[in-house]
Amino acid sequence: MKKLLLLLSCLLLTMGMMAGCGGDDKQPADTNTGEATGWDYIADKGELIVGLDDTFAPMGFRDEENNLVGFDIDLANAVGEQLGITVTFRPIDWDAKDMELSSKTIDCIWNGMSATPARIEAYTLTKKYLNNKIVIMTLDENLKVAAAEDLAGVTLGTQADSSALEAMQASDVWETIKDNVTEFPTYDEALLAMQGGRVQAIVVDQVLGEYKNANMGGEMKVCDFDFGDDFYAIGCRKGETDVADKINEAIQTLIDNGTAAEISEKWFGTNIVILEDY
Repeated sequence: MKKLLLLLSCLLLTMGMMAGCGGDDKQPADTNTGEATGWDYIADKGELIVGLDDTFAPMGFRDEENNLVGFDIDLANAVGEQLGITVTFRPIDWDAKDMELSSKTIDCIWNGMSATPARIEAYTLTKKYLNNKIVIMTLDENLKVAAAEDLAGVTLGTQADSSALEAMQASDVWETIKDNVTEFPTYDEALLAMQGGRVQAIVVDQVLGEYKNANMGGEMKVCDFDFGDDFYAIGCRKGETDVADKINEAIQTLIDNGTAAEISEKWFGTNIVILEDY
């Protein structure tokens, strides 16, 4: 009986040791299941997927033949060439851009996106690459907005979740004008509302407003009062500083070799490309 008990004890001990060894063998596999992140993720697939609103001229929009064109399109493609990767553009619902980025449907938001305090907190942003202003434009020759107080009672239209809306909300005048502000899904719809008399003016990025105005024969006028400078940056996933750094380095190269100036001259008639820290 003692020999039998001893044999059983040895057998159980051996099985326990084998189980322990088996557990150790599996551990490395469990710790190596993480997906690549940051620039490694981009480099591994050889593609940078850019999320954009494809109605935001002249940054990224559709031409008459439905081709995707614009300043940001040209600049992003030039950056891709510098980095040796393919740039793929994916139109998105601008309101859903945070979800698109976090779910890796896109790799960055590159479409004249303003570097607001909220976005500096929410994303890892590149350096500022373009200066812009948030302006008020109108078709009404009799509408005079020279100071904030002149906005009292003026009906305004803008794009939902836009930098223009954020600039208004951050201003001292917001509480007095918010009931007169209508949000539209796109700037085009805000412009149509103004043309139809539903709002008196639109609040818009200057680069977009001036482009639209040029195509309208200069019908709109820019009011004297504006909501301040509006620097553009590219939004990468929070913590992915290496992706932002790679884009910054490529843009700096394009500035140094004159390519950035050529792209800017093509779309704006002047060189307004910058690369500055906050």
